[in-house]
Amino acid sequence: MLKPLQWENGRGVRALCTANLVLAALATLTPIAHVLEMPNKLALDAPLWLAVQQHLYRGWGPFVGAPILILALATTLALLVARRHGLTPLRLTLMAAIAYAGMIATFFVLNDPVNAALDTWTPSSIPPYWSSSRLQWEAGHALAAILSCVALMALFRAWLLMRERPSPAGA
Repeated sequence: MLKPLQWENGRGVRALCTANLVLAALATLTPIAHVLEMPNKLALDAPLWLAVQQHLYRGWGPFVGAPILILALATTLALLVARRHGLTPLRLTLMAAIAYAGMIATFFVLNDPVNAALDTWTPSSIPPYWSSSRLQWEAGHALAAILSCVALMALFRAWLLMRERPSPAGA
Protein backbone atom coordinates (compact mmCIF):
# COMPACT_ATOMS: atom_id res chain seq x y z
CA MET A 1 0.00 0.00 0.00
CA LEU A 2 1.28 3.47 -0.87
CA LYS A 3 1.79 5.97 1.93
CA PRO A 4 0.37 9.45 1.37
CA LEU A 5 2.93 11.93 -0.01
CA GLN A 6 5.56 9.21 -0.38
CA TRP A 7 4.23 7.12 -3.23
CA GLU A 8 6.67 5.71 -5.73
CA ASN A 9 9.73 6.33 -3.57
CA GLY A 10 9.17 10.07 -3.26
CA ARG A 11 8.04 10.80 -6.83
CA GLY A 12 4.69 12.07 -5.52
CA VAL A 13 6.41 14.57 -3.27
CA ARG A 14 8.61 15.71 -6.15
CA ALA A 15 5.51 16.20 -8.31
CA LEU A 16 3.88 18.14 -5.50
CA CYS A 17 6.99 20.32 -5.14
CA THR A 18 7.04 21.01 -8.86
CA ALA A 19 3.34 21.91 -8.93
CA ASN A 20 3.82 24.09 -5.86
CA LEU A 21 6.72 26.02 -7.39
CA VAL A 22 4.80 26.59 -10.62
CA LEU A 23 1.78 27.85 -8.65
CA ALA A 24 4.03 30.01 -6.46
CA ALA A 25 5.53 31.64 -9.56
CA LEU A 26 2.06 32.19 -11.05
CA ALA A 27 0.77 33.63 -7.75
CA THR A 28 3.57 36.19 -7.92
CA LEU A 29 2.80 37.44 -11.43
CA THR A 30 -0.45 39.32 -10.82
CA PRO A 31 0.68 41.32 -7.76
CA ILE A 32 4.00 42.14 -9.43
CA ALA A 33 2.11 43.33 -12.53
CA HIS A 34 0.05 45.65 -10.32
CA VAL A 35 3.21 47.09 -8.79
CA LEU A 36 4.71 47.67 -12.24
CA GLU A 37 1.51 49.45 -13.34
CA MET A 38 1.28 51.54 -10.18
CA PRO A 39 3.26 54.65 -11.21
CA ASN A 40 1.15 55.11 -14.35
CA LYS A 41 -2.14 54.33 -12.62
CA LEU A 42 -1.41 56.84 -9.85
CA ALA A 43 -1.18 59.50 -12.56
CA LEU A 44 -4.67 58.81 -13.96
CA ASP A 45 -7.54 61.19 -13.27
CA ALA A 46 -10.63 59.90 -11.48
CA PRO A 47 -12.86 58.99 -14.47
CA LEU A 48 -10.07 57.19 -16.33
CA TRP A 49 -8.90 55.35 -13.20
CA LEU A 50 -12.49 54.24 -12.56
CA ALA A 51 -12.85 53.01 -16.15
CA VAL A 52 -9.64 51.00 -15.85
CA GLN A 53 -10.74 49.47 -12.55
CA GLN A 54 -14.22 48.59 -13.77
CA HIS A 55 -13.24 47.19 -17.15
CA LEU A 56 -9.62 46.08 -17.30
CA TYR A 57 -9.61 44.00 -14.12
CA ARG A 58 -13.08 42.47 -14.40
CA GLY A 59 -12.85 38.72 -13.81
CA TRP A 60 -9.15 38.58 -12.98
CA GLY A 61 -9.60 38.09 -9.26
CA PRO A 62 -12.30 35.44 -9.11
CA PHE A 63 -11.28 33.56 -12.24
CA VAL A 64 -7.49 33.85 -12.31
CA GLY A 65 -5.86 35.30 -9.19
CA ALA A 66 -7.92 33.68 -6.45
CA PRO A 67 -7.82 30.10 -7.79
CA ILE A 68 -4.06 30.27 -8.30
CA LEU A 69 -3.50 31.73 -4.83
CA ILE A 70 -5.74 29.12 -3.20
CA LEU A 71 -3.97 26.29 -5.05
CA ALA A 72 -0.57 27.74 -4.09
CA LEU A 73 -1.67 27.81 -0.44
CA ALA A 74 -3.16 24.30 -0.62
CA THR A 75 -0.02 22.77 -2.14
CA THR A 76 2.11 24.64 0.38
CA LEU A 77 0.03 23.21 3.23
CA ALA A 78 0.43 19.71 1.73
CA LEU A 79 4.19 20.28 1.63
CA LEU A 80 4.12 21.20 5.32
CA VAL A 81 3.03 17.63 5.99
CA ALA A 82 5.59 16.18 3.58
CA ARG A 83 8.42 18.23 5.09
CA ARG A 84 7.56 17.62 8.73
CA HIS A 85 10.87 15.81 9.35
CA GLY A 86 13.18 18.52 8.00
CA LEU A 87 13.29 21.53 10.31
CA THR A 88 14.64 24.16 7.91
CA PRO A 89 12.49 23.16 4.91
CA LEU A 90 9.50 22.96 7.26
CA ARG A 91 10.13 26.47 8.57
CA LEU A 92 10.54 27.86 5.06
CA THR A 93 7.35 26.16 3.92
CA LEU A 94 5.52 27.50 6.97
CA MET A 95 6.82 30.98 6.13
CA ALA A 96 5.35 30.61 2.63
CA ALA A 97 2.01 29.41 4.01
CA ILE A 98 1.86 32.41 6.35
CA ALA A 99 2.71 34.72 3.43
CA TYR A 100 -0.14 33.24 1.36
CA ALA A 101 -2.54 33.61 4.28
CA GLY A 102 -1.32 37.21 4.57
CA MET A 103 -2.07 37.77 0.89
CA ILE A 104 -5.62 36.53 1.39
CA ALA A 105 -6.07 38.71 4.48
CA THR A 106 -4.63 41.72 2.63
CA PHE A 107 -7.14 41.23 -0.16
CA PHE A 108 -10.10 41.15 2.22
CA VAL A 109 -8.88 44.07 4.35
CA LEU A 110 -7.54 46.43 1.66
CA ASN A 111 -8.69 45.45 -1.82
CA ASP A 112 -12.15 43.93 -1.47
CA PRO A 113 -13.74 46.98 0.22
CA VAL A 114 -12.47 49.19 -2.61
CA ASN A 115 -13.66 46.72 -5.23
CA ALA A 116 -17.13 46.69 -3.64
CA ALA A 117 -17.26 50.49 -3.59
CA LEU A 118 -16.11 50.75 -7.21
CA ASP A 119 -19.01 48.57 -8.31
CA THR A 120 -21.38 51.36 -7.21
CA TRP A 121 -19.47 54.30 -8.71
CA THR A 122 -20.11 55.93 -12.06
CA PRO A 123 -18.02 58.68 -13.69
CA SER A 124 -20.54 61.23 -12.45
CA SER A 125 -20.74 59.84 -8.89
CA ILE A 126 -17.06 59.44 -8.03
CA PRO A 127 -16.72 60.51 -4.38
CA PRO A 128 -14.19 63.14 -3.30
CA TYR A 129 -12.20 60.51 -1.37
CA TRP A 130 -11.55 58.45 -4.52
CA SER A 131 -7.78 59.01 -4.38
CA SER A 132 -7.55 57.48 -0.90
CA SER A 133 -9.48 54.46 -2.21
CA ARG A 134 -7.04 54.23 -5.11
CA LEU A 135 -4.09 54.38 -2.72
CA GLN A 136 -5.65 51.69 -0.49
CA TRP A 137 -6.19 49.41 -3.51
CA GLU A 138 -2.65 49.93 -4.80
CA ALA A 139 -1.14 49.45 -1.32
CA GLY A 140 -3.00 46.16 -0.97
CA HIS A 141 -1.50 44.90 -4.20
CA ALA A 142 1.96 46.17 -3.28
CA LEU A 143 1.79 44.29 0.03
CA ALA A 144 0.53 41.19 -1.80
CA ALA A 145 3.50 41.47 -4.18
CA ILE A 146 5.94 41.54 -1.26
CA LEU A 147 4.24 38.57 0.40
CA SER A 148 4.13 36.59 -2.84
CA CYS A 149 7.86 37.15 -3.35
CA VAL A 150 8.56 36.03 0.21
CA ALA A 151 6.52 32.88 -0.38
CA LEU A 152 8.20 32.11 -3.70
CA MET A 153 11.70 32.63 -2.30
CA ALA A 154 10.97 30.53 0.77
CA LEU A 155 9.53 27.68 -1.28
CA PHE A 156 12.40 27.81 -3.75
CA ARG A 157 14.96 27.75 -0.93
CA ALA A 158 13.18 24.80 0.71
CA TRP A 159 13.14 23.00 -2.65
CA LEU A 160 16.89 23.56 -3.03
CA LEU A 161 17.52 22.21 0.46
CA MET A 162 15.39 19.15 -0.23
CA ARG A 163 17.24 18.50 -3.52
CA GLU A 164 20.54 18.40 -1.63
CA ARG A 165 19.28 15.53 0.52
CA PRO A 166 19.95 12.00 -0.66
CA SER A 167 16.96 10.51 -2.47
CA PRO A 168 15.23 7.39 -1.17
CA ALA A 169 16.55 4.03 -2.39
CA GLY A 170 15.24 3.06 -5.77
CA ALA A 171 14.13 6.55 -6.77
